Amino acid sequence: MSALRSLLLLLLSLCPGPGPGPGTEAKVTRSCVETRQVLGARGYSLSLLPPALISGEHLRICTQEYTCCSSEIEQRLTWETETTFRGLVEESGSFLVHTLAARHRRFDEIFREILLSSEHSLALLFHHSFGHLYSQHAPVFSGLFSRLRDYYQRSGEGLDDALVDFWAQLLERLFPLLHPQYIFSPEYLFCLTRLASSADDSLKPFGDAPHRLHLQITQALVAARAFIQGLETGRDVVSETLKVPMSEGCRRAVMRLTGCPLCRGIPSVPPCRGFCLNVANGCLHSQGLDPDWGAYLDGLLFLGEKLQGAFSFELAAQAIGVRISEALKYLQENSVAVSAQVFQQCGNPQRTQSRTRRAPAPREEAGRLWTSARVAGAAGVAGAAGVAGAPGAAGVAGAPRTEERPTMAGTTSLNRLVWELRERLGRVRGFWALLPQVVCGDPRMAADASKDAAPCWTGSGRGRYLSPVVGLSPSEQLDNPELNKEDTSINLQARRRRLQLRAATTRMRLAALGRDLELEDWDEEASGSGEGQHYADGWMAGAAAVAPPARLPRPPRRDVSGGKGGGVLVRHNQGRSRTGGTSVGFRTHPILILSLSALALLGPR
Repeated sequence: MSALRSLLLLLLSLCPGPGPGPGTEAKVTRSCVETRQVLGARGYSLSLLPPALISGEHLRICTQEYTCCSSEIEQRLTWETETTFRGLVEESGSFLVHTLAARHRRFDEIFREILLSSEHSLALLFHHSFGHLYSQHAPVFSGLFSRLRDYYQRSGEGLDDALVDFWAQLLERLFPLLHPQYIFSPEYLFCLTRLASSADDSLKPFGDAPHRLHLQITQALVAARAFIQGLETGRDVVSETLKVPMSEGCRRAVMRLTGCPLCRGIPSVPPCRGFCLNVANGCLHSQGLDPDWGAYLDGLLFLGEKLQGAFSFELAAQAIGVRISEALKYLQENSVAVSAQVFQQCGNPQRTQSRTRRAPAPREEAGRLWTSARVAGAAGVAGAAGVAGAPGAAGVAGAPRTEERPTMAGTTSLNRLVWELRERLGRVRGFWALLPQVVCGDPRMAADASKDAAPCWTGSGRGRYLSPVVGLSPSEQLDNPELNKEDTSINLQARRRRLQLRAATTRMRLAALGRDLELEDWDEEASGSGEGQHYADGWMAGAAAVAPPARLPRPPRRDVSGGKGGGVLVRHNQGRSRTGGTSVGFRTHPILILSLSALALLGPR
């Protein structure tokens, strides 16, 4: 019996007892060797790390059982784990910020290059066509392009003002050249420009060219500016979203996820993937940009396609020289009728003294304005400069030709940029929804998905994570086991960023319809209607704009001194003064009344 008893005692001593359940690793190992090695390699002082497990009543985040962490170590780990989590988020979205920033910079360069190329082409064509006459009046044309650039850069007063001023200055400079035998006083020029902008549209000195130019350039510039603003807003909002600080609840949850295994003495046990997804879903849901992100991408890509097609920025910029040439040709061919109507309405101007001025005959002077022996060669020069030279020259010396898409260098670049943008942004449509999975795909944050059945860190010990993984919707986040409702709710800063993205999307959608958001806001404030100016997509086919309701008169806005003799230009705007509002120029609706005093009497002396 004694031998049998000895055998039984030996067998009992060899049989293993009950396996350690979750949370019992520390009691089994009672060692901090592994934790000391890991934290020592990170620069932690070993004097702050106990050599063996100690009681954890002092812990504020991790479970208060046996631990390898002092209060100071727990605090430092909380900061470190937050930094790691935020670094992964920023790293995951860095390519998106880079894409938006790079596309914004490149599109902006292309748009500026196109405007500059159009200005240089017009100057080259008109200089070869008109010679010294163009040089005398070059500031009028350069001033137009300067104000177009100001509008594009969001520092100008608007396209309506810029185009109205241009046609008014051009008329008051050209009309005296048609009649060098007369002296036109400032009061007479005031009558001239007021007659040209009258509501009954009785005098159209430049024909339909001002109206058509306004329609084309407004659509393209409104679209280009909204597109650039959309890229800029997206870049800033995404960058700010990726750098937001974490809430206290998320900070504690991330510490429990990746820091507490170190305090428990088992740093080699990775966090469970479901545990990580619940923490990441809750923390990133409150800061992400869904569901506004998809609508923003749709608006951006749709407007980019408009800039290639219906609102072609290259064709609109090229149209500036073409329309001005058409306007000059119209004034030349209809100068007799236009002058007769002006003399009838404004009276006969004072004749010059024969002793002080020997002027050529009016028809001879008029002919010198638009005809030159160099016109024939101007088209070839303009074409070599990247302009649709033939249409521009035809508008000066002959019948206008059918418009052709210009072969500017920016055309290919713009098309390629839009295509590249579509390819790049198509890959990031679900970025914010997939961001938690990307973060939890890092080995520092969670166990590999292929090892889902292996024991992992559950937040309290080694085992399997049994809580369900909740989705990203607000209703699902209410059941997040790792975060409170307050931690997953959207804060004011996140709401502000989403509103910025929505505003950019609205601006781009309106621009794709030929409407300016700033004008929409002005209309809503002024009349409560919120109805802005619409522009038809088919402006290349000559479609007309839809006229808005007439507005109450507004006071004069500014005085601009300019020209020889120090004349003062005073513009009276009736109705909208911001871009995209009306069909302006000298085929006007009852919106603008111009009052001008003369810049100077020009012409050879």
